[in-house]
Amino acid sequence: MRRSMEFDYLIVGAGFAGSVIAERMASVFDKRVLIVDKRPHIGGNAYDVHDDSGILIHKYGPHIFHTNSRQVFDYLSQFTEWRPYQHRVRANVDGQLVPIPINLDTINTLYGTSFTSHELEAFFASVAEPVSEVRTSEDVIVAKVGRALYEKFFRNYTRKQWGLDPSELDAKVTARVPVRTNRDDRYFDDVYQAMPKHGYTRLFERMLDHPKISILLNTDYRDVEGILPWKEMVYTGPIDAYFDQCYGPLPYRSIQFRFETQHVKQVQPVAVINWPNDHPWTRVTEFKHLTGQEHESTTLVYEYPTDAGDPYYPIPRADNAALYERYRTLSQERPGVHFTGRLGTYRYYNMDQVVAQSLALCARLAGVRRSELALA
Repeated sequence: MRRSMEFDYLIVGAGFAGSVIAERMASVFDKRVLIVDKRPHIGGNAYDVHDDSGILIHKYGPHIFHTNSRQVFDYLSQFTEWRPYQHRVRANVDGQLVPIPINLDTINTLYGTSFTSHELEAFFASVAEPVSEVRTSEDVIVAKVGRALYEKFFRNYTRKQWGLDPSELDAKVTARVPVRTNRDDRYFDDVYQAMPKHGYTRLFERMLDHPKISILLNTDYRDVEGILPWKEMVYTGPIDAYFDQCYGPLPYRSIQFRFETQHVKQVQPVAVINWPNDHPWTRVTEFKHLTGQEHESTTLVYEYPTDAGDPYYPIPRADNAALYERYRTLSQERPGVHFTGRLGTYRYYNMDQVVAQSLALCARLAGVRRSELALA
C-alpha cells in the first residue's frame, strides 16, 4: 500500500471510547483514522435498532445518559438532539413495587409507616450497623440502612448480578446507589439527564461521518495488522485479550438478554423494574419509556447475568485490580498503543465517564488542554 494510504490511528472498537477519539482526531487534527470492530455495527454496547415489530430497542440492555459534565454534554450535543428524560426504577420487594434508590416512599410503602424525612433519618440511624472500616459492598449498605433493608434490596440482587456475595465485592459497587430521606424517586441526580432524540446509533453515525474516518466491521484488528499500515493504535477492547491473557484472564460478568414483545401499549409503570429476590433475572426494561416512541405494541428485555459471553462488567475485587495492574504495567512497554474505555482500563465506567476519558486521551495525544478540544 502506498505511504499516502497509511493511517495515523488504528482504533480498535467502535463504541464511545473509540468513536470519540476517531471523531476528534479526524475533525480537529486532520488525522486519518481507521476504526475496526468485530461486531457488524458501530456504537458498541450503546447500539440501538428497530426490532421486527418496529420498536426501538437497545440490543445490549438499557443505556440511560446522565452526566454532571457540561463539557461532555455539549460535546455530544453536536451529534444529537436530546429528549429530556428522568430515569425511574422500581423494585419488586415483598410483592410491592417501591422506589429504588430507597427513599421516603420506599420505607413508608414497605412498612406501612408515615415517616417524615426527619423521622426517616432517625429510623435509618436506629437500624444502621456500626462498621469500623467500610471495605465491602455489604459494609456500605448495612452502615447506612441496616441489615433488614440490605437483605431485601441488595444482597440477592448483587449475588445474581455479580455471582458473588456483597461481602466479596469492593465497596464502590453499592456506593454508587444513594439512599434518600426525601421523596425524590429519580434514579440519578445528575444535572444533565436526557436520551438521544433519534437513538444512539444515529448519534454514532453522525459522529463518524467524516472523510478522514474509515470503518471496518465484522473484522478482528489482528486480521489487518500486517496489511493496513498505521502509526499508532487506540485499543478499547479487553486489555488482557490484547496480551493473549499471558497473566491469566481478567474476570468479567456478562449478560444474556431475552426480548419479549407484547401487543399492548404499556406493561410497566416505569422503564425498569428490579427483581432482587424473585426469578433468575435481575431487571426488566420496557424501552418505550426511554425512547418516547409511540407504538401499539411494546418490547421488554429480561437480563440474566452470567460468566459466559461478551465481557460487560469488570468485577471490582482487590485481586482483580492487582491482576489488571500487571497488564497495565505491561502496556507501558507499548508506547505506540493507548488503552482506554471500560475494557481497556478495567473500570466500571458510565457512558459520560468514557467520553470524558477519551477526550482526555485525545488531549494528551495532541498535546493540548482538554478544554480546548471538546468543542474545537
